Amino acid sequence: MYNEYDDLSFEEQLHLTESLIRQRHNQQMFLRRNAQLLQQELELEAEFLEENPELAQTIHSFNMREIQSNQRGLENVLGSEESASKEQNIWSKFFPGLGGI
Repeated sequence: MYNEYDDLSFEEQLHLTESLIRQRHNQQMFLRRNAQLLQQELELEAEFLEENPELAQTIHSFNMREIQSNQRGLENVLGSEESASKEQNIWSKFFPGLGGI
């Protein structure tokens, strides 16, 4: 079976393989370091919120308001879809051929 590396010499294939290994290693190191930094950030945030309960309560209130706002938005979207289907049903009574719109 032919692959894109068949036309390369052994040395070229070896160099490409080494390059890919280095690239994957660097990517893994980046991801590992990024995960460590995120963990440190979460620990600092948790410590900060423990020391400042009124800030934690304020953030919780903001989050709850945002969730409620998103829920209302979703309900509005679902309600508009429901009313659009009712309008289609009304039109299909007058124009039966248009019922699939």
